[in-house]
Amino acid sequence: MLKEQSRPLVIGIFALDLALVAAAFFLAFWIRAHWLPVLFPESISSFYPLSTYLPLLPYVLLIWGSLLLAYGCYRSHRTVPLGEEAWTIVRVCATALAVLALGIYALRLDAKLLGNDEFSRVWVLLVAGLAGLLLIAEKLAIRTLSRYVRWRGYNYRTVLICGTHEGALALADSILDHRYWGFRILGFVAHTDTVSDAAAPELPARYRLLGGMEDILSIIEENPVDDVLFCVNRRDIDRMEDLFLALHEQGIRTRFALNLFPHTKARTHFEELDGVPLLTFSTTPERPIPLAFKRLLDIAMSAVLLVVALPVVVGIALGIKLTGRGAVLYRQTRCGLNGRKFTLYKFRTMINDAEAKQHELMHLNEMNGPVFKLRDDPRVTWIGRFLRRFSLDELPQLWNVLRGDMSLVGPRPPIPDEVARYQRWQRRRLSMKPGLTCLWQISGRNQIDFDRWIELDLQYIDSWSPWLDMKILLKTVPAVLSGRGAS
Repeated sequence: MLKEQSRPLVIGIFALDLALVAAAFFLAFWIRAHWLPVLFPESISSFYPLSTYLPLLPYVLLIWGSLLLAYGCYRSHRTVPLGEEAWTIVRVCATALAVLALGIYALRLDAKLLGNDEFSRVWVLLVAGLAGLLLIAEKLAIRTLSRYVRWRGYNYRTVLICGTHEGALALADSILDHRYWGFRILGFVAHTDTVSDAAAPELPARYRLLGGMEDILSIIEENPVDDVLFCVNRRDIDRMEDLFLALHEQGIRTRFALNLFPHTKARTHFEELDGVPLLTFSTTPERPIPLAFKRLLDIAMSAVLLVVALPVVVGIALGIKLTGRGAVLYRQTRCGLNGRKFTLYKFRTMINDAEAKQHELMHLNEMNGPVFKLRDDPRVTWIGRFLRRFSLDELPQLWNVLRGDMSLVGPRPPIPDEVARYQRWQRRRLSMKPGLTCLWQISGRNQIDFDRWIELDLQYIDSWSPWLDMKILLKTVPAVLSGRGAS
């Protein structure tokens, strides 16, 4: 019944999406023709009448409609975060903009319809932008309405849970706590044979135990069941193939709560590669919108800081050149994301051949682990000490950030020799792009030992968010100005 009801609903939402795209088409024309010339009378030229643009409307609807279907915008979004759904709409509109622009300007549709003139580029951008805003607003409204309806007990799916262990109960509690997901629990089935009264596992009073594994098909025949949720161990999956096929024949949706490696903190999600489903485990942040924001922030701030700091950079370069022999910039191979090697740039703070003389000082190393740190390193020049104290020697790394080798915030990039001596668990600090500053930088820098340094890096990876980056950046300024922990 739910499937019969959902099909016309999906068709209705698809039609509404196309109507909103058409509305964006006309609204963009109105803004370009009537509003922008008033706001910018000197820079906005005259505009063709609406009749000239109307032949493009079928192309616009075809492009957006095809991409909305291709990007899976009409699958169930009961448990999908709003940000992920919004990001899908953004990708649809960005791709549609590229296809529309290609059709208009590369295939010269404008020449066919307008002669030697061109369609307004501002209008094309407005169509894509307004379509994105209207579609996201619609998805938010539908989500809000759907959650209200499900909260009231309508449009729900009945779930039968196979499994009675702690993980199954936790998942059931989560379903009860999120009524707006629209799931109603029929009961539990023990993942053993038929459960006798004597051997029945104890369940909280709010849940019913309906039988054992072999009773599932009869339970489905006697009760309306939309989903069967298997919460079982991986060693039990093989013996469930016949049951899975039987449920598949009846059109019952089956879901597996896969906790294959319960001792890991990895997040799990499904992907598809040429039709082959892939179960993906990841311990690093993967949300596209926050990561895109992080990269935009890197580009914007590094570009601005490079321009603002240009007089300081020139002054430092002159100071290094006038106070000693050797290059102004020091280039060193470092390990970046997942071990990718790149060239890191710093102002030279040591004498020539400093690396060759490091083995003579290894017995004075003040840092445990595969890192060499020496507070009063005799190889550091007097101007180098000043630059290191206030981290001015790292200004050239803004170029690494702008290029994409590094980020403003992230674990400091190690050298390959250090990585070669890492323990296996320590290599996880390479799973996120290295940065200019991180929790280590604002926690004392060289005053903390290597193990604590790694723990702070892993803590950053596990709890990363754009707000954490902003917090670290704000705390870095007083940490650098104080010179605390620098060497």
